[in-house]
Amino acid sequence: MPLDRDWIAQRIPHAGAMCLLDRVLTWDAGRLRCVAVSHLSPGNPLRAGGRLSVVCGIEYAAQATAVHGALRSAGEGEAPRSGFLVSVRDVEFHVRRLDTLDGDLVVEVECLTGDGNDALYRFRLLAADGRELLTGRLAVRLDAEAGEGGVKP
Repeated sequence: MPLDRDWIAQRIPHAGAMCLLDRVLTWDAGRLRCVAVSHLSPGNPLRAGGRLSVVCGIEYAAQATAVHGALRSAGEGEAPRSGFLVSVRDVEFHVRRLDTLDGDLVVEVECLTGDGNDALYRFRLLAADGRELLTGRLAVRLDAEAGEGGVKP
């Protein structure tokens, strides 16, 4: 089964144009590498004033972590878990905008640690030519609507 945009859209909470990723290139228990072309679309919902700031790359990375979580859960026979972005740290911007790039946007995430409810990821966004655009770390909290210990009230 191809891990394409349709597959991704069925497994993350982002619908329509807000589903930014187009396909998974590679993945394992610790990492995911995917590609997006939505940064080139004039209809990208993250554009402001017709421009797509590099800061929006954080959303691309956050969606990649959601895809990684869905793939890991599927491997364990679990349903994907909901979550939210808790923090972003050590962000380095190497360009100003994403909409001025030619070709695919490559999004890489690596799970540094996780305890079942919280996970810390390192991320990188790369241009099609391999140039680094954005790097950083982000923390996610899973089952955000659940009570303590992940048990729903």
